[in-house]
Amino acid sequence: MLTPRKIYWPAINLVGPGSVKFVGEEVKKLALTKALLVSDKVLVENGVVKQITDALDQDGIVYTIFDDVKPNPTTTNVHEGLALFQKEQCDFIITVGGGSPQDTGSAIGILATNGGNIADYEGVNKSKNKSVPIVAISTTAGTAAEVTINYVITDETRKLKMIMVDPNALPSIAVNDPELMMKKPKGLTAATGLDALTHAIEGYTANGAFELSDAIAYKSIELIGRYVEKAVEDGSDLEARSGMGWGSYIAGLCYSNAGLGIVHSMAHQLGGEYDLPHGVANAMLLPYVMEFNMDACPQKFADIARALGVDTSAAATVEEAANMAIDEVRRISKSVGIPPLRESAFRVEDVEKLAEQALNDACTGANPKPVTKEDIIEIYMKAYENAPVAVAAQ
Repeated sequence: MLTPRKIYWPAINLVGPGSVKFVGEEVKKLALTKALLVSDKVLVENGVVKQITDALDQDGIVYTIFDDVKPNPTTTNVHEGLALFQKEQCDFIITVGGGSPQDTGSAIGILATNGGNIADYEGVNKSKNKSVPIVAISTTAGTAAEVTINYVITDETRKLKMIMVDPNALPSIAVNDPELMMKKPKGLTAATGLDALTHAIEGYTANGAFELSDAIAYKSIELIGRYVEKAVEDGSDLEARSGMGWGSYIAGLCYSNAGLGIVHSMAHQLGGEYDLPHGVANAMLLPYVMEFNMDACPQKFADIARALGVDTSAAATVEEAANMAIDEVRRISKSVGIPPLRESAFRVEDVEKLAEQALNDACTGANPKPVTKEDIIEIYMKAYENAPVAVAAQ
């Protein structure tokens, strides 16, 4: 409580069913003229982008569409999007989608006002100028990229995910409308839902956690624990979609201000090397990293168990209650169909390189427990073998 904090989240936040309809009136208040709408071809083909453009047309908002974003967006995606932004003389960005369009839009926005190559901005606080205004419209309850200062772009040459942590990339308007998330496939819902849970758990236990982040992380874990399996089972359940929308949104506010940890550091390498979807990579690693970190903050892990709805009254010690959280995360992951790491493209012969890169990832510094390259190798291998991680003594 004695440490001053800079707390970041978007100036305008539109959350809940039907909230996307307010985008036009908020854009008009900013006196903007033309948007680059950043999305992907799947969202164009399934009609989600049309839902947005119909609303924009009705409000007289001018836009041009860039829909070449890949699931793990690349430097090429970013620079092609920037070229279109400049050619069309746009002055703001609308992102529509999950983390991939959101991250791409953030990168384009930073380059539009700062210049250079996107690789110049890898790391923390590398830009000088604020991005052009961004209206970030989420269509998945997962990444919460619509409310964060973080974005991730893959360097195709190095097969490496570059992590940017930059308040200048924060969207001006964030939109989290669960009606845009309805009827998404079970696999996508599971991956994004476990991504959101990872954000909340890592944000709650990060060494940058503080009073506000603790409060909202706990609520996020509670909501996700209550609704993720329901949302996976029935994609048309608006209550479950709304609960997950709020859980994801709140988790984003938490981790954007508190930090993350080595689940993300390690998952970034799986995405960069094998193009593995980020939410799936997080889910595969989460329980193993929780076991590694548990002795650094056992009370917080016991809290997580209770937030997930686990009855911890039979636990004789706080450590027993903490282990219940790990068991529950494993159960949820299995219930929603997350496969083990062994069933991915992961190669054992790559583990040294992956561990070295994870150790140097921007998220590692927020992990609640110091970690070595050897620790990361062990966690990767335990996840690959689908075996429990031995909790190391401090």
